[in-house]
Amino acid sequence: MVKNLTKHGNSYAMVIDKPILDLLGATPETPFEIISDGRSLVLTPVRDAQEEKKFDDAVAMVHKRFGRAMKKLAE
Repeated sequence: MVKNLTKHGNSYAMVIDKPILDLLGATPETPFEIISDGRSLVLTPVRDAQEEKKFDDAVAMVHKRFGRAMKKLAE
């Protein structure tokens, strides 16, 4: 997808389409971390610490229950 910047006051803005926000689980109120290497930008939604812990716990549970099966599938 190619997007163009839009003049917004004394700055420029880029609209993030709703399907992309939905894919990221982000809303207009979600803060984003912006990282640049001088040539590109990476936008990452900032997650609540509780939400991150729930995700990590879910991954650990899946690994505990299905780790061996997943390893066999990967072989």
